[in-house]
Amino acid sequence: MSLAQIHEMFAQGVIDPQVVSEQDALAAATEAGLAAFVVDCDRARSRSAVLRAVVKAIDYPEFFGGNLDALYDCLCDTLADQKTGMFLWFRHLHSGDPALVEDAQAIQGVCNDVVEWGQNNERQFAFAIEHAGAHPAPEPGVEPVPYSGREE
Repeated sequence: MSLAQIHEMFAQGVIDPQVVSEQDALAAATEAGLAAFVVDCDRARSRSAVLRAVVKAIDYPEFFGGNLDALYDCLCDTLADQKTGMFLWFRHLHSGDPALVEDAQAIQGVCNDVVEWGQNNERQFAFAIEHAGAHPAPEPGVEPVPYSGREE
């Protein structure tokens, strides 16, 4: 896929990760002057864990609220601070997990609202959600890796 085609997708606000690779999308975002962030959701098993991944990716302050209204407000504020706009790639959002099915849709809805806010405020916001299905079932007798990634 050409950069021009990816830029057209940016104008729409949504990048399809089945059509565009993460690497190509990030390169196109950088070339377009957009601040680009990767939200690693691989270990996230709840809405609050996904929001913590957003906080880590964009370097929001610790007092970031744990709800979708706070996500919307922070994304709009960050977008307003950018010269041109911003792009978010949600890597491995396990939207197939029962605890995340509705939240994944709600997060996508917030991102769609930020796209609209950006269009109304002369900023470009685009996002991609790489859906990863459900997390594998835990193995009996094996402790799960903590969200922080540190072995304890």
